This record gives sequence, structure tokens and C-alpha cells, in this order.
Amino acid sequence: MNEQKYKELYKTILLEHEKVFEKQDLTELQQFMEHIKKAGRVFLMGVGREGIAARAFAMRLMHLGKEVHWIWDDTTPGMAAGDLFIAVNGSGKIGHIHYVTERAKESGAAVAVVTGGPKEKTPALADCVLFVPACVYNGTDDRAVPSVQPMGNLFEQHLFLLFDIIIIQLEEEMQLTHAQMEARHRNVE
Repeated sequence: MNEQKYKELYKTILLEHEKVFEKQDLTELQQFMEHIKKAGRVFLMGVGREGIAARAFAMRLMHLGKEVHWIWDDTTPGMAAGDLFIAVNGSGKIGHIHYVTERAKESGAAVAVVTGGPKEKTPALADCVLFVPACVYNGTDDRAVPSVQPMGNLFEQHLFLLFDIIIIQLEEEMQLTHAQMEARHRNVE
């Protein structure tokens, strides 16, 4: 292990995240949070590592007291007006996510797309677009912070951080406590 290289790398990666946070549109962020607060039920979808971040976000939304469903689960009910569908679609053009987004729109649910490609076809369907300005796999937006990391690492890592900040903000805006969230934590581990 080259200690100097290790330190340079973690400092570079932390700086990348700082740059993404600084470029984040806070108006978009607040609109995204408003959609979550007013939704009766929240449905989420994502694939790959960004999908894993979306699943972690779904868990925390449940801890906030929202009724949450993951699109791929067999027990997921149909969507309707008053629901919110959140598609995490890094490039903004993942085919099967686009297809499900079209079905969500047809159901009458509100649609939010979290993406690194806000000018692509799936975000064009959204009622709310949250552009995360981080380098993303197959991304084309020149406003994204570049990365020394491969593929979509910066976008995928940043989702975990940004989603946690959103949860903390929602907890405050919804006047909840850590204890209330913890009471909803799975108790059969």
C-alpha cells in the first residue's frame, strides 16, 4: 500500500463530493422533498449501484413513516393519483426504467427522476427532476463534476450522501425525532 497515493486519492474523492454538493440546485432539492412529503405512497426504482442507493433511501423513507414500495417486489401494489414514483436513472436513458416511468405517468402518480442526465428522455416525463451534478456512467451532461474514479462511482457514492441529507431535512420538516424513526426500524433481526 502506497500511503501517499492513498491519501491523495481519498482527498481527491472527498473534494469531488464537495464540488457536487456546491453545484447542487437547492430549489430542485426542495421541490423533490415537497413531492415526498405530500405523497400518500412512495414507489422507487433503480438499477445497479445507484439502485442500491435508492433501496437504502426507500428504507429511510419508511423510517420517516411513509408507505414505501420497491418496484421489483412481488408485493408492490398498483400506483394511482396521490402516489409518487421516484426513478433513480443516472444517465436518464435506461430503457426499462423509462418504460416503468411511462406506466407510472399513465397511473396518475407524480413522477420524480433523480439523474445525472436531466436533458435525456426519462427526465422529460417527470413532474420533478433532481439533477445530481456528478459524473455518471454513460452521462452526457457537461455540468457534471468530473471524476478520477471509474464509470459512475461519483454519482453512485454521492446518492448515498445526498439521500441521507434529504432524510435528515425531511425528519426536521416533518417534525419527527430520531426515536420515532428508530421505532419503525425492523425488529426481527
